[in-house]
Amino acid sequence: MPPSDTDEAGPGGVGDRPPSEIPGAPKAPAPGDGGSGSAPNVVTEKGVATQKGEVPGGEQAAELPRGTAPGIRFEKVVKRFGSNVVLRELDFTVAPGERVTLIGPSGSGKTTILRLLMTLEKLDGGLIWIGDETLWHRERGGKRVPADQKHLHEMRKQVGMVFQQFNLFPNMNVLHNLTEGPVRVLGLSKDEAVERARGLLDMVGLTDKENAHPTQLSGGQQQRVAIARALAMQPKVLLLDEVTSALDPELVVGVQDLLRDIARQSDLTLLCVTHEMGFAKDISNRVLMFDQGQIVEEGPPDQIFGEPSEQRTRDFLQAVLAS
Repeated sequence: MPPSDTDEAGPGGVGDRPPSEIPGAPKAPAPGDGGSGSAPNVVTEKGVATQKGEVPGGEQAAELPRGTAPGIRFEKVVKRFGSNVVLRELDFTVAPGERVTLIGPSGSGKTTILRLLMTLEKLDGGLIWIGDETLWHRERGGKRVPADQKHLHEMRKQVGMVFQQFNLFPNMNVLHNLTEGPVRVLGLSKDEAVERARGLLDMVGLTDKENAHPTQLSGGQQQRVAIARALAMQPKVLLLDEVTSALDPELVVGVQDLLRDIARQSDLTLLCVTHEMGFAKDISNRVLMFDQGQIVEEGPPDQIFGEPSEQRTRDFLQAVLAS
């Protein structure tokens, strides 16, 4: 049996991979203004600092990526688990800097899409593009051939993912979790990585937890650390896989608010899988309804959640909102 959408987010994630394979990306461009015209927020329990400058405690606020995000394109993508075809010649595009959310029943292939982008699952057919480069293939002698590990490693640097089960390194404290990848993969000095990590911990409201280990944190705190760790690698594409589904209900709102701020105040290309329809409506430029490995319907959030055109979408939303 193939893994379900919820099963796919666990084994093989960032926390299960050697530090040399943690995905990340190059340096971040200049910060944005948060879209409000007012002074940028400093960190609060639910907020995010978007402009480098002093924040409480004397640390420097983290900068969020602006202006360099690539797009994503799937062309006739096929993914099988045994005899079960999970993705059936799937075509879809996420524009540079666009925020797209995938909704649909468990097992419809949503998380498989994220895992293909993270190279945690192998492609069975078709092409996946990140920007103007293919992920699973490269050019050699004028022909497109399967990518070698060096190509995959370089492409992974553009993509970060936040998993539903956090996947923090249990043997490392919070600060070490945030600095390991930037030092080993991006080649930052320890001092640079620590400065970046502390800025991100300010951003997610955990400045007092840098010496704690994951087992000493609540689920919500662990997920905030996981978000900060993904951003520490300066990704250009951020993938979110049911990031609040493992949290107690009272912790969900804080994590969602943090992600809303990050989405709105950066130029990251964002692809999100969630069953939280309110979150999907707030965070997305566009929503794609999936079923049986295919897109049933797509459109802006107001249209998908207000006036869906397909009966399958209406049935799914009715079932989710009634639960």
